[in-house]
Amino acid sequence: MRFFADLHIHSRYSIATSRDLTPETLWRWAQFKGVTVVATGDATHPAWLKELGRKLDFAGNGLFVLREEFRVNGIPVSCASDVFFLVSAEISCIYSKNGKTRKVHCIVLFNDMESALRLQRRLSKIGNISSDGRPILGLDAKRLLKIVIDECPDALFIPAHAWTPHFSVFGSASGFDSLEECFEELTPHIHAIETGLSSNPAMNWRLSALDRLTLISNSDAHSPQKIGREANIFDTDLSYGAIADAIRTKEGFEGTVEFFPEEGKYHYDGHRPCKVRMTPQEAAASGFRCPACGRKMTLGVLNRVEALADRQPGFTPACGKSFHSLVSLKEIIAGTVGMGVQTKTVDRIYFGLLEKLGSELTILMEVPAGEIAGAGKPEIARALANMRAGRVEIEPGYDGEYGKIKIFEG
Repeated sequence: MRFFADLHIHSRYSIATSRDLTPETLWRWAQFKGVTVVATGDATHPAWLKELGRKLDFAGNGLFVLREEFRVNGIPVSCASDVFFLVSAEISCIYSKNGKTRKVHCIVLFNDMESALRLQRRLSKIGNISSDGRPILGLDAKRLLKIVIDECPDALFIPAHAWTPHFSVFGSASGFDSLEECFEELTPHIHAIETGLSSNPAMNWRLSALDRLTLISNSDAHSPQKIGREANIFDTDLSYGAIADAIRTKEGFEGTVEFFPEEGKYHYDGHRPCKVRMTPQEAAASGFRCPACGRKMTLGVLNRVEALADRQPGFTPACGKSFHSLVSLKEIIAGTVGMGVQTKTVDRIYFGLLEKLGSELTILMEVPAGEIAGAGKPEIARALANMRAGRVEIEPGYDGEYGKIKIFEG
């Protein structure tokens, strides 16, 4: 069965997230988006795991479903579908190694709640796991991996948003130059990395050391509306075991849905307080310091890929999986009507299209432009055709500022 899975999100227990991140709302928005398997996020948080236990039923396949009493009405028939939850967590490791402060975020995917509870109990002896859905622990990422191997042998451990400057395994500010430097003899237990919003598979293909890994992409959603902005495409049975095997072996893993990486908020180098944005070459010429104030710039994902790459841009390995660069449907609508993404007009058009044509990912990837025009939205149809062809113009994101994207008209 072919389906979309978003394996990294957060709950309302994480800092700076929407209060609407509940199992009920995730179930609803997964259908709007066309996501069949959605992660729970934050399973190391005691209150969230208890809520998941109260509201979800085990589906018998390592996945969970929302109990009937918590399901709400209002899902368009065109979007209505089964939604499965996969228990997951993200953990922030901040520690010193090889003379540098390291800050590495890691995702753990579980095949049951009991495994998450075992990890929760183990980590509670190391640090505070109740103040943030994504706990911050003074714990070496390698040691965290060893704990996961010992406590949850069927779990998957994946470095999160692997290139983000400040909190990732390859980050320019606090990461490593290789997985082996971080995880040492435990590196063979890493089967995948999450590429993050500011990189795509093509950028990662430039590193031959990553060829054995599955390159996954997820939304890292901090609100329900962001589910599926990046996602994975599987063609497997609907089960935790099938998903995990596909990630480990690449068999049944069909590819990813991606941002245009320039739209990510750490693609270029720069210094946001001074509104300075630079390519890696321009940053090098400036000594990696802001020309306006002289402070050190944040070196972005493109710079870091360039620094570690052993291949030229455009190289595609034989093991490379396909990917689809998309712009969210609300952004497309907002651009065509000249209004903000959060306006009532954009919402009305968005849900009208879902009612007529199906889920967001179906509209973005599959519905013919002619059908969209036939739904009374020819300007949106033209914009979608241009997006699918890659005819976009982007001011790249930098230093925490999202890029600004414009889809060519006509």
